Amino acid sequence: MASSPDEEYPNIVQKSLDSTTPWIGMYIAAASAVCTLAMAVDAFIGFRRKKYWIPCKYFSLNAFSLTLLAVAMKLPLDLTTLEKSSGDIIARMSSLVLMSCCMSNFMTSLGAMESTEIVLNMAALGILVLTIAGNVCIHLVQMRSFPLILYVLLSQHVISAVIMLIFLAMLCSVSLLVPGAKRYIGLKYNEMHKSVSKRQVEWGRFSSDELENMVKGYWVMTQTSSPQFVLARSAISSISGLLCLFTGVSTIPLPFVLARFPIKGFTLDDNGTKNSTIISLVFHVSDYGWSVDCISVIQITGVAMGTIAPLLRWLAASWFKICEIERKSFRDEVKVDKYWTWRLVEWRDGSLPFQVQNRVCKKLLRDAVRFLLNFCIGVQILLVSAAKLVLFLSARFGSAVFLCFCKNKRPVLVGGSEFGEGAQLDFRQYVILLEGEPQLPSKILKNICSEADKLIKVGEKKQPKNLIQLLKMSSNFKGVGRFDCIQVPSLHSQELPNCWSLPVVTLTAISVSLLNIDEKANQLLVCISEVLPIVKLIEETLDRTGELESIRKATDMVWEKVDLYRKWDDADLNSMRVRGATHKETLQNLSNIAEKDCSNNLGKIGRWRETS
Repeated sequence: MASSPDEEYPNIVQKSLDSTTPWIGMYIAAASAVCTLAMAVDAFIGFRRKKYWIPCKYFSLNAFSLTLLAVAMKLPLDLTTLEKSSGDIIARMSSLVLMSCCMSNFMTSLGAMESTEIVLNMAALGILVLTIAGNVCIHLVQMRSFPLILYVLLSQHVISAVIMLIFLAMLCSVSLLVPGAKRYIGLKYNEMHKSVSKRQVEWGRFSSDELENMVKGYWVMTQTSSPQFVLARSAISSISGLLCLFTGVSTIPLPFVLARFPIKGFTLDDNGTKNSTIISLVFHVSDYGWSVDCISVIQITGVAMGTIAPLLRWLAASWFKICEIERKSFRDEVKVDKYWTWRLVEWRDGSLPFQVQNRVCKKLLRDAVRFLLNFCIGVQILLVSAAKLVLFLSARFGSAVFLCFCKNKRPVLVGGSEFGEGAQLDFRQYVILLEGEPQLPSKILKNICSEADKLIKVGEKKQPKNLIQLLKMSSNFKGVGRFDCIQVPSLHSQELPNCWSLPVVTLTAISVSLLNIDEKANQLLVCISEVLPIVKLIEETLDRTGELESIRKATDMVWEKVDLYRKWDDADLNSMRVRGATHKETLQNLSNIAEKDCSNNLGKIGRWRETS
């Protein structure tokens, strides 16, 4: 009996929608490819710079990467699509493993975030991971009446989801480390900075070797106290590479082995009777068509690329531990330092973030919060202890392998003496470590110092030639100081804080208006273009309170008009050079324009205050 048009219409619509599914699959593959490329670029840059702990630069935890991962995870998030072919099983499995690898790569990027950013990004990642894990469990429950061997294959998805949740717990643990580690590192850095500043060396009378050693010392302080490097050396971040390697090796090959053969099992009918059946997933076509193979290949490649950085961090942390493995007892090795639980303890001992009027309810709520935070502290201590134990065993095994193939030589650190003695400086004194961390091997210190040498050589090759020529032509450096002195009355009623960049730009504008030769004016503008970044860098370093930030922004706006358009406060500087006019008259014209603009701006501010 022929079906009616009303019955055929849904089938026609469904076929039309299914025809676009392969292109959706390519969208998933493209998002996975971007994640894979970003992880590969980070690994390449780390190798090139000999930073084997692989800092996160292009693939870090942020809104962009989370959006890409949400697109790449469409297969495990899709509850409506069945596994019709082996390609579906492989693609879903590779998606889950790729998610775990991406989370492992994210760990060091937490060090570059503020507390608010960490909370927001971790909340977004947690929602995504918990949604994926929940969908995997729902999918498995709905497939319980299908062939048993297929059910076993799908249960591997649950194992991958559990590992993904473990990575989420590890990320939460590392995120709790960040505030305490930054606080501890900041105190150590300030203490070391004070000790270096007290050295009896007269400023302005450095020899080239002394200046180079001081630059290298500060470079070692900066690099070893980098939050990303600190997190990469931590126990949890390092062993995530071992877990990442185990996940990829143990779960990816299983669908390849089992799904390529006819599956013999049984199904359950409505009465619970077993019915034997043989199905083959090899010859079925996926709803995603030809794109499912692209997804699998790209995501498996992403798993391989994503395993590189965590694995190298694990090897690097084990290498650091090998150097001092005989100096500590087993109890000290698994000891959990205070900075791991500092944030949780602060929350536990602090007051409630909200007010509760009822005394009994307040007491119950306070006890509940303390119980929950004590539980979290216990979990944190357990995770860190387990991670330190695994890292200790890894170092033991690595030490045994090292003794089998190499001579038993303890790494020699850079030796030397203090400033001014002509010998190489002992840069170990500049290394900033967390409490309980092993000393860095000599090769790491040499790589850090070599990076500083390369930067010094780059600075020698890229010297500001125009600026140097201008300085050679200058008889002294008192001009800006005289211009910015308190004897010169300000056009503004309120005295502005001391800032060098704005007077430099103002003096440049005055000089351009006074110069009669365009070639010299252009040369002056080129010189100031080279000097302004240096001046602003010094200002940003000295301006710890951010008081001069608005003035620096104003300087950028004024300089852009002077450099590109030869204008100052919308007045053409070239038109100031009236034929026959003296320099004093030109300066008076500039002063009149500035005073007029200042009064107009003050009037606008006053009117704005009155209306508001």
